[in-house]
Amino acid sequence: MLDILLSSLGQLFTLSHLLFMVLGVLVGLVVGIIPGLGGIAGMSLLLPFLYGMEPSVALGMLMGLVAVIPTGDTFASVLLGIPGSSASQATVIDGFSLAKRGQAARALSSAFLCSMIGGVIGAVVLTGFILIARPLVLSFSSSELFMLTLLGLSMVAVLSGRDLFKGLAACGLGLLVGTIGMAPATGEFRMNFGLNYLYDGLPLVVVGLGIFAIPEIVDLLVKRGAIAGESTRLGKGWRQGIQDVGKNRGLVARCAAMGSLIGTIPGLAGSVVDWLTYGHAMQSAKDKSEFGKGDIRGVIAPESANNACACGAMVPTLLFGVPGSGSAAVFLGGMLLLGLQPGVGMIETHLDLTYTIIWSLALANILGAGLCLVLARPVANLTRVPFATLAPLITVLIMFAAFQATRASGDLIALGIVGVIGVLFNQAGWSRPAFLIGFVLAPGAESYFYQAVQFQGMGALLRPGVLVIGTLILAAMFIPMLRSLWSKRRQATSVGAASTARNEVPTLGVIDVALFAALLGIAVVAWIDVSDLTLLGGIMPRLAIAILAISCLMEIARCLIRRPQWQPQAIGLQGLWLAGFFALVGAILLLGFITAATLFSLVFLLAIARLKPWVAVVMSLGVTAFLMGMAEFLTLTYPRGLVDPLLFV
Repeated sequence: MLDILLSSLGQLFTLSHLLFMVLGVLVGLVVGIIPGLGGIAGMSLLLPFLYGMEPSVALGMLMGLVAVIPTGDTFASVLLGIPGSSASQATVIDGFSLAKRGQAARALSSAFLCSMIGGVIGAVVLTGFILIARPLVLSFSSSELFMLTLLGLSMVAVLSGRDLFKGLAACGLGLLVGTIGMAPATGEFRMNFGLNYLYDGLPLVVVGLGIFAIPEIVDLLVKRGAIAGESTRLGKGWRQGIQDVGKNRGLVARCAAMGSLIGTIPGLAGSVVDWLTYGHAMQSAKDKSEFGKGDIRGVIAPESANNACACGAMVPTLLFGVPGSGSAAVFLGGMLLLGLQPGVGMIETHLDLTYTIIWSLALANILGAGLCLVLARPVANLTRVPFATLAPLITVLIMFAAFQATRASGDLIALGIVGVIGVLFNQAGWSRPAFLIGFVLAPGAESYFYQAVQFQGMGALLRPGVLVIGTLILAAMFIPMLRSLWSKRRQATSVGAASTARNEVPTLGVIDVALFAALLGIAVVAWIDVSDLTLLGGIMPRLAIAILAISCLMEIARCLIRRPQWQPQAIGLQGLWLAGFFALVGAILLLGFITAATLFSLVFLLAIARLKPWVAVVMSLGVTAFLMGMAEFLTLTYPRGLVDPLLFV
């Protein structure tokens, strides 16, 4: 065993291995910084270069990329409010709020340090776990996986706060949108309305960008300023972010452990552990008032888990040849190109190479986090640039990222429609994370439920793992409620029941009323659409419709009983900017992606941002160069329109 460990260390610290690992880290940072690319696109870029390479060297390059993408995507999440990938969606909530308060450097430095620690912890856990993981991973059946998705859904109760029914309604809508497409159990199609684009459902990247990024862009354009407030001093929080990690070291360790363990379960991966750890941070906090407004713990928790989850995903990939995530699936293809066969035999015949892979993950996490920490302070100054200058560039970047999903024009239209939902939710104070959690977990929940019913029947409910996870779900749902009741009782005792009652009067606005009407209408239309489906084919949409409709009706009843306080709400300028977004989509379809994006950037920078003409031209040409470069690297074919074929070959 000692000989194997020494052989692994020897491979790890060879000059060629280190150089190619650094190359993988640099590519991973670039891929992570550009929203929407993610590990799958980055790994695909490197695969053609693997032919003929020494396995240990090639795997070092791949591990460098896999390790740092969850670190690099934090830049977009914190600075721009754009989820860099599915694993950084929860980071947006408090990370971007901190950036708007002028504490971007603090958020970035704490995020990068947590990513490094989480990656190292994940690699350490993986080192010992790789030999004992086989029976544990194999013990998870579809019934336990289904219960884990329910555990993720239970976080909605935590994230919704006082507006529980609004949060459940948002989650129900997310579940409903997540069931669009083919039923995994029967092959029936649900709610595609005759549109070819909807036969495979909506892509996660489109929904994530629409529900988070579009509302933030619209909101900042209406306010007409920089991302960070003018009165704040930026870039002074670098040391404070590191101190925050030290103060919350217990949270870092717990979330990294959760990421490592959940990452070992194929199919769950980053988007689930992201919300689970964010919900855990809220549950374990005594003061929850700052969550969603800029609480550093809302950054520390998911970022500690992301990189650890990437390490955990290597367990099923190496042991069984079953990819634990999308990027792990491409990594699996890379191993096959190198002549390596994943499986239990990998540990028996290539244990030294297995440990080289694991320790490469740890070292790449340290290198990547170190580079990001160096860049954090200067890059954070982007939040002081007037947002009107950044807006066209960010908008084009978001549309490029969305188009990456299926490379169809429908991605851009769907992005706008989900963006409208996001803006309405943002204006009315509804929970956007609850919507996204429902969407992310819907497909997995349905597939696992069908498999559990098919293979285990009612016996699935009596499995020990199911009972344990069920207990955790009850604790996640009822402990916050009991805490809230206890705090209200103490408040009523000390201050008086009358003041408590006044604080609990619900608020209602025009957008709330419009949302209730629209969501109930959607529930009716969806119910008619799925009415002729079989029991298994329609069970998840019907459950989503029930959650959506009942939550809306319960909130309406609560408002009628409590006599809500009227709250001014208006869409105003936000509606104009959304109309402009759809006009841009129309221009892309008419003229072509590159032409429309270049003209949009030029006109916006001249008319809205009021930059000097030469600066606007240079920035617009930069947009053109970026889109053409990405088309070449990723073999993309943008919507061509009428003009692009004439100008760009």
